Amino acid sequence: MTPRIPLSLARSLMTLAIASVGIFIFTILDLPLPWLLGPLLACLIAAFAQAPMNGLGVVATPLRTILGVAVGAAITPALFHRIDEMALSMALIPLLALSIGLAGVPYFHRAWGFDRATSYYGVMPGGLQDMLVFGEEAGGNVRIMSLIHATRVLIVVVSAPLLLTYAFGVSLSEPPGAPARDTPVHEMLIMLACAIIGWKGGKKIGLFGASILGPLILTAAASLLDIIHHRPPIEAILIAQLSIGVSVGAHYVGITWAEFRRVVLAAALFTFLMMGLAAIPAALIIWLGSADAATVMLAFLPGGQAELTVLAIVSGVDVAYVVVHHIFRMIIVIIGAPLAMRWMGK
Repeated sequence: MTPRIPLSLARSLMTLAIASVGIFIFTILDLPLPWLLGPLLACLIAAFAQAPMNGLGVVATPLRTILGVAVGAAITPALFHRIDEMALSMALIPLLALSIGLAGVPYFHRAWGFDRATSYYGVMPGGLQDMLVFGEEAGGNVRIMSLIHATRVLIVVVSAPLLLTYAFGVSLSEPPGAPARDTPVHEMLIMLACAIIGWKGGKKIGLFGASILGPLILTAAASLLDIIHHRPPIEAILIAQLSIGVSVGAHYVGITWAEFRRVVLAAALFTFLMMGLAAIPAALIIWLGSADAATVMLAFLPGGQAELTVLAIVSGVDVAYVVVHHIFRMIIVIIGAPLAMRWMGK
């Protein structure tokens, strides 16, 4: 008897096939970010067509460590000499998170009828997994919160390249790294060790976003100690882009038209409002001349940390500046969100 392929594996292979079609179409049409936006949009279309897909499963998390290593490699001693330059812009991050919460909770709760916990944790721009865990513990609807966050990330990831290209004149053709053949073998082995040890060690001590922040911390230490001088090879970063594109698109698997009309539409409208709110502090920092406009825009956009890290790398902006702001936003939201929710409950 011919052995049957497990259903989950078959669906993962189907997902990869669909993602590959997206990469191929974006490549032959010379569209931007074929390894990120190609899989994302292809998987999104397939999800709405009710194709039998799932994410990359256990493979997805290890692939995210590549981004942590890439960011850590960009952290050099020069960054610490610029902390005073970033003080004002970082001080605006808590105010932005507060304004998003004050606008978003009434919007989802009163205008769309979602319960308070779902509205609160669905709108807070923290890490997706952390907000889902907090929201579930508070009695929120995990499916709705997941769709809200996925829609936020989707819109930001699709619109940010357009803004970078047409509003700021940034080319997205910046090589995200050197080819593997041009990267010293000993540095690749060090980066691999930083990825695995940072991820597993961070997970063991309960570090939020351990798959990215753990490798980031160890690789940053290696960079600051003058041990490594390269990013992960371009092939690894392209695979990480593929993983992100698939994960965002696959969040919509099994979506119904009722969910689309109520949840996705509500989330899409509010995402544009969030982007408008983010534009206010970003415009102030740009006006003050603290950093170039494209860097500031990516630092304040309310997207996912991993997705905006990829965009920062391929657009050639100040990656460390962007990542420092998003890590600070995640810390503020992850620490402050449960406290604020408890206060609201009282």
